[in-house]
Amino acid sequence: MRNILIIGCGKSSSALIKYLQEKSESENLKLTIGDISLENAQKFVNNHPKTQAIKLDIFDKTQRQERLQEADIVISMLPARFHIEVAKDCIVFNKNLVTASYISKEMEALDEQVKANNLVFMNEIGVDPGIDHMSAMQVIDNIRAQGGKMLLFESFTGGLVAPESDNNLWNYKFTWNPRNVVVAGQGGAAEFIQEGQFKYIPYHRLFRRTEFMEVEGYGKFEGYANRNSLAYQEVYGLQNIKTLYRGTLRRVGFSKAWNMFVQLGMTDDTYNMENSEEMSYRDFVNAFLPYSPTDSVELKTRYSLKIDQDDLMWEKLVELDIFNRNKKIGIKNATPAQALQKILEDKWTLSPDDKDMIVMYHKFGYELNGEKKQIDSTMVLEGENQTYTAMAKTVGLPVAIAALKILNREITTSGVLRPIDQAVYEPILKELETYGVIFKEKEMKYLGYNIDNVVG
Repeated sequence: MRNILIIGCGKSSSALIKYLQEKSESENLKLTIGDISLENAQKFVNNHPKTQAIKLDIFDKTQRQERLQEADIVISMLPARFHIEVAKDCIVFNKNLVTASYISKEMEALDEQVKANNLVFMNEIGVDPGIDHMSAMQVIDNIRAQGGKMLLFESFTGGLVAPESDNNLWNYKFTWNPRNVVVAGQGGAAEFIQEGQFKYIPYHRLFRRTEFMEVEGYGKFEGYANRNSLAYQEVYGLQNIKTLYRGTLRRVGFSKAWNMFVQLGMTDDTYNMENSEEMSYRDFVNAFLPYSPTDSVELKTRYSLKIDQDDLMWEKLVELDIFNRNKKIGIKNATPAQALQKILEDKWTLSPDDKDMIVMYHKFGYELNGEKKQIDSTMVLEGENQTYTAMAKTVGLPVAIAALKILNREITTSGVLRPIDQAVYEPILKELETYGVIFKEKEMKYLGYNIDNVVG
């Protein structure tokens, strides 16, 4: 019996664990699910005879190493910053490792040791990063195989609410970590290449520089720039490309509305607010507005944001109940971002009947035989329910499939890796199709970077 140790079991672990449980008989697998909360780990067992839950504190070195030695492969679903100690142990005890997280500098530094021990450390094998890598490289490699030259690559991913559950003015609910949504884009300018020129979008302009696109059957979306586009030049071998842009997808109108919070300063996470525990939602808003002995908080908000009372932007604020006098932030020494997150979670948390949706959109511009061409590739996956969400599937399934292929020595290249090699991505993408992760490709007229499709 081959033991797979899964460390950490958040919401994205449901599809991962279900997949491996379904394969346990044919693949002779035993699953050990370790989490700081035994109760949380037990929720994922589902009375499966070859699955056990254990309490596992990764900061307890003795316990961590004892459990890791018993494993044939390790899957870390911990927050990214906690992978490194597990990774170091995997080198000591000669264990392969799989994570869905971006490769950190600390993880990258282990590459030589990992190779020296002939180990596979597969990272960035979730949805974004992960499925985005694999689906993009499949098309890029195919273009190159035909003798084509890449001119443009744009890629967008969004964790959204499914159409049947889209019932608020923001067309958005939290389908992943709310904190990541609130602080998105902070810490530096977004960097990308447009028609051979380096471009930068500072945070205070980020949500007013969006690109529009349409997905057949699902309508229009907008994308705002991610911070890390330039890093993909080397990852994808696109050093000479003229346009390279990666972004986050939202429904049209979200970014303009979100910009209100940015302009008021509510997304700032660098300082703590006094008496935030007792602060009402209304007090929170008022804290960012000028003092007036006569004007109401509502009136000051409209003046500050230059919005009329009949503007949809105003209706979006009102819908959040952000001017409520009685609801409390209830967080001691909260940063503005933490306080805003609390307010938004009241309204944007998925209800038991809600379904989520993952949308991915790639644009490939290339030149072949002297002719400029474009391929647009889209993928939409809706969740089943609150347990087997689209997010859980697109994060967990690639992790599980990769782990099993490494265990079966179908993936053997050693090192700290991403799933960008054909031998890795082809079989994984093929299997993902059986779970509904299907990309639809369409040949388009090449437009280059379409400035008519950009706001701001």
